[in-house]
Amino acid sequence: MTVSSDADRQLALIVEVQDLARELGIQVWLRGGWAMDFFLGRTTREHNDVDWFAWARDAPALTAAFAARGFVRLARAPAEQQLDYTAGGVELGFAFLARDPDGHVIVAGGPWAGSRWPEGMLETPPGKLGGVSCPIISPEAQIEIKLMTPTWMPHRPRRAKDLEDIERLREGLAG
Repeated sequence: MTVSSDADRQLALIVEVQDLARELGIQVWLRGGWAMDFFLGRTTREHNDVDWFAWARDAPALTAAFAARGFVRLARAPAEQQLDYTAGGVELGFAFLARDPDGHVIVAGGPWAGSRWPEGMLETPPGKLGGVSCPIISPEAQIEIKLMTPTWMPHRPRRAKDLEDIERLREGLAG
């Protein structure tokens, strides 16, 4: 697939966010379409945005760092659940994680606070794409999230691209 200028800007922001996370001493993981591409090692389709997971405890540091870099905050979800930004025409979303008393990764805030994310979601090697390495959520978790989203959020039906992504991820796991 030919990489568009949008994809180039998104990839540049992926590198910038990783550099920023390292500077701040925090962890971030790609999720969504870019996580799939980094797992597969190739760009599979155009992406509308770049989705991330981060620990809720790191939200203040991220907020300050993004403001200092001129990222524009978008008010879309409760701040305890997710922070959304735009930078250079690219939208970035940071969904927040926490751990329950038993150590399971859970949704940190918002209407699904306390709900568990898939087991092992954060325990996969970094993905690689075009010479860039980036932490990603596991492909198994990516599949589970794409399969379960319409059940968890009935107002959000499964999209054709989700079915295609599930098939690509399954092929990547089998290969």
